[in-house]
Amino acid sequence: MPHVGDELHHSGWNACSSCHGDPGKSRRFLILPSLVSSRVYVVDVATDPRAPKLHKVVEAEELARKANAAFPHTSHCLGSGEILISCLGDPDGNGKGTFVLLDGETFEVKGNWEKGGKIPNLGYDFWYQPRHNVLLSTEWGVPKVLAQGFDPKDVEKGHYGRHINVWDWRERRLVQELDLGTGSIPLEIRFLHDPGAAQGFVGCALSGDIRRFHRNPEGKWEAEKVIEVPSKKVQGWLLPEMPGLITDILISLDDRFLYFSNWLHGDVRQYDISDPRNPKLVGQVFLGGSISKGGAVTVVEDRELRDQPEPCVIQGKRIPGGPQMLQLSLDGRRLYVTTSLFSAWDRQFYPGLLKEGSVLLQLDVDTARGGLAVNPEFLLDFGKEPGGPCLAHEVRYPGGDCTSDIWL
Repeated sequence: MPHVGDELHHSGWNACSSCHGDPGKSRRFLILPSLVSSRVYVVDVATDPRAPKLHKVVEAEELARKANAAFPHTSHCLGSGEILISCLGDPDGNGKGTFVLLDGETFEVKGNWEKGGKIPNLGYDFWYQPRHNVLLSTEWGVPKVLAQGFDPKDVEKGHYGRHINVWDWRERRLVQELDLGTGSIPLEIRFLHDPGAAQGFVGCALSGDIRRFHRNPEGKWEAEKVIEVPSKKVQGWLLPEMPGLITDILISLDDRFLYFSNWLHGDVRQYDISDPRNPKLVGQVFLGGSISKGGAVTVVEDRELRDQPEPCVIQGKRIPGGPQMLQLSLDGRRLYVTTSLFSAWDRQFYPGLLKEGSVLLQLDVDTARGGLAVNPEFLLDFGKEPGGPCLAHEVRYPGGDCTSDIWL
């Protein structure tokens, strides 16, 4: 990118399976919203896949002028050919759960997606499903607060999220707010891939639980806790109890397995969700984190583990940070993991990341019985990149992956 410090966070495509009815559409451009600078980069990955080139830059000024929006995060393509991007706030850094529409050909900002009515105070991730006439969005926190690092007092002040926001897809209006409780901070949200399924999961970062959301017989949406990651009582850390901090989740393409990362505890988990109401833990590996043996933190009470996990060392390198973003191959056999969350939080919780850079790891997945194993032959060290160290975040497959496409 022509600038440093944009904070490229999540990404999307100009076209995906929602455009299946248009043979003229193809996955040619990668859409890269910048969480700090509020730019949106459009990158040509089709002309020469091994040498992507910058196609267009949508400047922050255009988002502000046309949509009074800033801090763009999640990007999804629509069946109409347009691109929908969720935002965390307004240009002044206040919280605002608004959405921006981009033209799918010119990539110009068309304005806000929502059509009047109440707008949530906070925004973050989203998923939509036209078959159920719904878009669900989540909430992280107030942008100008997030940028200062994490202060538990800000949770009490209401600067962090607690809702799943339910939107009428056709009317583009907020119709329901599901309150998940103070300190929940719901981040990544995923419907099951089956477009007929009116259910899915959301990861609540700070409360350390996974909620299953679903539509009830009356047509209203509900959420229930189906997985809990207990906090650990510790010494030598910011607080006397350390949450897992669930920062990413995804669902395999066959809707059989749910995966999520605990950025602070350091583990990646695999659950069998054949019965979505009763997930079963079938795989778990530790990839760094804050509670490894030999570190500054001592665990004094743990409801899950008997001993603190061993450090994760691959090819002689002790893995810095904790498991964060996940991406799964379409066949479900390779799970990729990066270790950087957000530079301000990396600096606070894993200061070594800013000196070493993050890494990309690969886990081998047992798709028959469940199970995860680290591939010792695979290590991408972004500390060695030219101009680095770099803090790598989200992974995308050129042909689509388990979070890129929405089926109609």
